[in-house]
Amino acid sequence: MSAPVRVACAPNEIPACARALRPEHTAPDPALPQTVADTLADVRRSGDLALVEHARLFGSPGFVRAQLRVPAAALAAARGRLAPELAAAIDAAAQQVRAFATAVCPTDLDVTLAPGQRIRMRSVPVAAAGCYVPGGRAAYPSSLVMAVIPAQVAGVERIAVVSPPGPDGRPADVVLATAALLGVDEVYAVGGAAAIAALAYGTDTIAPVSVITGPGSSWVQEAKRQVSGQVGIDGFAGPSEVMIVADGTADPVALALDLLAQAEHGPDSVAAIASADPTLIDAVARGLAAEQEPLGAVTLVDCQTLEDAVALAEAFAPEHLELCVQDANGVADRIRQAGAVFIGPNCATAYGDYVAGSNHVLPTGGAARFASALGPSTYLRRMSIVEMTDSAVQALTPHLERLAEAEGFVLHARSAARRQSGIEGGS
Repeated sequence: MSAPVRVACAPNEIPACARALRPEHTAPDPALPQTVADTLADVRRSGDLALVEHARLFGSPGFVRAQLRVPAAALAAARGRLAPELAAAIDAAAQQVRAFATAVCPTDLDVTLAPGQRIRMRSVPVAAAGCYVPGGRAAYPSSLVMAVIPAQVAGVERIAVVSPPGPDGRPADVVLATAALLGVDEVYAVGGAAAIAALAYGTDTIAPVSVITGPGSSWVQEAKRQVSGQVGIDGFAGPSEVMIVADGTADPVALALDLLAQAEHGPDSVAAIASADPTLIDAVARGLAAEQEPLGAVTLVDCQTLEDAVALAEAFAPEHLELCVQDANGVADRIRQAGAVFIGPNCATAYGDYVAGSNHVLPTGGAARFASALGPSTYLRRMSIVEMTDSAVQALTPHLERLAEAEGFVLHARSAARRQSGIEGGS
């Protein structure tokens, strides 16, 4: 536990300030990559037996092979035990996520280009998806909602959920209940790197999938990294982050709570606020002191101008960015590097974590420079269907021949020339 840190950031120091906000974290185990590689190899070699062994080693000592797949009756029973108020909350979150995912799901496109060729771009769902739901110190039904619903909207036929078993040999009851609420009946009691290996390579009980998604521990993320290429992955989740850019119109007590809510994710979470209004920063500091000692790294940044604060946010490329400023929409239109942006006086990141409808599986660690939120596109492949009309062949074959000959691929040129001669011969 640490007190918030207050720093000043001059315009020429913005890149360095951005780097300092995201400190280098010491790996939990220097041998992590090799340990994970050994686990992957063990599961690939021994299948279900390795999964049972790993479950016994990590919190479920009496685990047996028959417990790997959670039976439908257990899912239904968990659904029956779920408190009505929590069931209603999960359903409300699911409705919002489903509505937004449906709205942004890519559709097929048909394009005809000037020479006459027609190209149809299809969005094709993968055959199977694996959704990892963390366990351990807490249960995360919201992560299941965020991973499963975009896959369902994308049209994935088979969705397999994996989550670590507890001492009773089952994943958390609320996770099982949420799976039942979402209509998912393929749930496995397996966690950690072993779960990623099972989804990637398959075992007697768990068939392999095409894409793996979901947050998890350092071991889970390293496993995803090592199986990438064997299967698709959504990205590598690091410590959660929020960056707040605020001016004097913002509520400092609300901002303090936003920072503390982010720190609630754990001691390695990053929570920062940048403002050109020192009075606001003072008030936020008082709000932090009045609530509780922060759990993670909270940084208060004094900038010279609002533009400097926005530039700092861009350089940091945060997982979550809150814009608590006048003309928040105008500022948001200029943002290029953030996982998700929350604007206006009601812009608490917590809404995005649960019920706003946007996805909370977001790029971290600066990956917002090139990566996107989890969504239906994560579970879709784009596939072109090309039809070369006679007019397109006539117009484009000479260009193809020149390019192919320049690259030394003479048969490419002959392949196209044959089509052209066939057209000419038939005319």
